[in-house]
Amino acid sequence: MEYHNPVLLEESLSGLDIEPDGVYVDLTFGGGGHSRAILDRLGPKGRLLGFDQDKDAVLNTPKDERFQLVDSNFRFLSRFLRYFDLEKVDGILADLGVSSHQIDVPERGFSHRFSGPLDMRMNAGIARNAGDWLRESEKDALQDVFSQYGEVRNSKTLAEKIVEARKSMPLNTTDDLVKMINPVIRGSRPRYLSQVFQALRIAVNEELVALEEVMTDSITHLKSGGRLVIISYHSLEDRIVKNVIRSGNTDGRIEKDAYGVIFTPFKRINKKPIVPKPEEIAKNPRSRSAKLRIAERL
Repeated sequence: MEYHNPVLLEESLSGLDIEPDGVYVDLTFGGGGHSRAILDRLGPKGRLLGFDQDKDAVLNTPKDERFQLVDSNFRFLSRFLRYFDLEKVDGILADLGVSSHQIDVPERGFSHRFSGPLDMRMNAGIARNAGDWLRESEKDALQDVFSQYGEVRNSKTLAEKIVEARKSMPLNTTDDLVKMINPVIRGSRPRYLSQVFQALRIAVNEELVALEEVMTDSITHLKSGGRLVIISYHSLEDRIVKNVIRSGNTDGRIEKDAYGVIFTPFKRINKKPIVPKPEEIAKNPRSRSAKLRIAERL
């Protein structure tokens, strides 16, 4: 079941600078597009680990003895590398976009464009779905998430509306949420709803926390000369990636040695992020916000 067009495919493969006998990790296996392309470039002794917490991803597993799918969140990279006796790897790739399959299946509840349960869990094993989170969170927590993760301008008004309306209105479906917040929508309705749904998805799945953890772990597990290739889709993700590449920590704090030399574990391969060409955007409009950053472990 192919459900994701691999974004910036050739640029990502070039960035990985694949060694035929190397060991690589695809943190976001999804439909398997990037992984299959990596396998095509690996030799008989090469090895690839793919991570995906979405149980649907197993249907895309290639029949290839060089490949191992790990059905887990990529935040557990260190744990599974130890399990497979792979302390160091030659390259790590992540395409942080939500797959087309997840967005377009109404039952997953990722999009305001479809009527479905208010779920949004990438891993069905997570205890709380989006409806639970909205019903149980305090007003301040709601405001913080909508402001930070969705950049919703009237996040305080939105949070107050949800806290008041949830006392008497149902909050089980995407339609329930849209109906609840309709009175406070400002500006472009589709854009506003997209911001709200993005913020909820990030909060429910702890996406930024997981990204911070795996970016930090990549410093430990990449060999000298190994490549880090990350495709992000919004400024919150890109800031974390950029900070770790630049300074070795997620908040961008610059550290210097006794001689004033800036400590960084990486060499930037591209100073500015690589973005899709117009031809790719025309074929896959969801790629339009993608930014690719490539770094080499020193």
